[in-house]
Amino acid sequence: MKVKVISRSTDEFTRERSQDLQRVFRNFDPNLRTQEKATEYVRALNAAKLEKIFARPFIGAMDGHIDTVSCMAKNPNHLKGIFSGSMDGDIRLWDLATRRTVCQFSGHQGAVRGLTASTDGRVLVSCGTDCTVRLWKVPVATVMESEESSHNSSEPLAVYVWKNAFWAVDHQWDGNLFATAGAQVDIWDHDRQAPVNSFEWGKDTVVSVRFNPGEPNVLATSASDRSITIYDLRMSSPARRVVMRTKTNSISWNPMEPMNFTAANEDCNCYSYDARKLDEAKCVHQDHVSAVMDIDYSPTGREFVTGSYDRTVRIFQYNGGHSREIYHTKRMQRVFCVKFSCDASYVISGSDDTNLRLWKAKASEQLGVLLPRERKKHEYLEAVKNRYKHLPEVKRIVRHRHLPKPIYKAASLRRIMADAARRKEDRRRAHSAPGSRPKEAFRKKRILQEVE
Repeated sequence: MKVKVISRSTDEFTRERSQDLQRVFRNFDPNLRTQEKATEYVRALNAAKLEKIFARPFIGAMDGHIDTVSCMAKNPNHLKGIFSGSMDGDIRLWDLATRRTVCQFSGHQGAVRGLTASTDGRVLVSCGTDCTVRLWKVPVATVMESEESSHNSSEPLAVYVWKNAFWAVDHQWDGNLFATAGAQVDIWDHDRQAPVNSFEWGKDTVVSVRFNPGEPNVLATSASDRSITIYDLRMSSPARRVVMRTKTNSISWNPMEPMNFTAANEDCNCYSYDARKLDEAKCVHQDHVSAVMDIDYSPTGREFVTGSYDRTVRIFQYNGGHSREIYHTKRMQRVFCVKFSCDASYVISGSDDTNLRLWKAKASEQLGVLLPRERKKHEYLEAVKNRYKHLPEVKRIVRHRHLPKPIYKAASLRRIMADAARRKEDRRRAHSAPGSRPKEAFRKKRILQEVE
């Protein structure tokens, strides 16, 4: 005869120290826990609701400029530092922790159109409509953290005067060269008064330029003739070019997948491309209701932030067709520049109302130091919410965003217009000879031609 005995070792339940948590034995056999899925579903629902309750993305505004904030740049050497330039020629270095101006760089006679920091973060390069490129010495981190840090302006290390106004500037991720965009693309060295190389394809103004993070000699530009061009500094001529139906205002490379870049376009959408295959967009990111003015990737490469003329800031997944988050305030006007912080925790936006605004990248994220138990709780709720995200009630709560009335109405109007255009095309196709009007993929529709 067999006798089953419940035997439990006291070692499994005895605490080693009196400060330890009491050990609890749990049997995770699903036959014993018939309500487990129902309980988890309620937890997922409550987690989604709590996320909405605690969603407070806006941290604060940084006031100091007296004209539109036109451009921004991150300091790769200092996590808390960010540079901003305005239309009146003023350049400022901000400390994000205190939200105060650390240093001012005065000298430009016109609008500052581009800012970028060198690889080591010691030199700031600025350019503007006054046809000058200026190099500035960046104060070291110890000076930034000291209370006596002066607001007085520093003198530029060098001033390079050129023939045309500049619209953008970007520095190599690894190297000593930087590129300016204007009537043409000029490649400069820190120690040379004139460009070491120039590229030109067509006669239109180049409005943005971005170096590739993985290959220092490759850069992408967009121009007012609606083209996106990829250049290689080792070649004498441009490498590839794609012409779209509308102008691209800004470009950003994915730092984790350096062959991919996303273009912010005038037609309210962003287009992700593979630089090796420009005849089709990898993904179309749509939600804005006015021109997208600027774009910047998170250091993780999993999402990017966009700023638009419709007075909103949106955060997209790198492969998502619609935005995961939208930020807006009553005071914020047209957004001209956006940046992700170097630790991917914050988003900074610069707008027409002369302010820089600091936002959380995750709207409901708890600021400050988390206890290990708190962190585990957050991770568990996130995992439960992710498990049940496809269910209608959880999906509805997670997706819902309150929109300002003008944007809500403009979005519904755009949907009506898109539906009408699609119905019209379907009717034309139905009353045409078979094969005379082939269906065009949405990802190819906005591309006119590719030139190699």
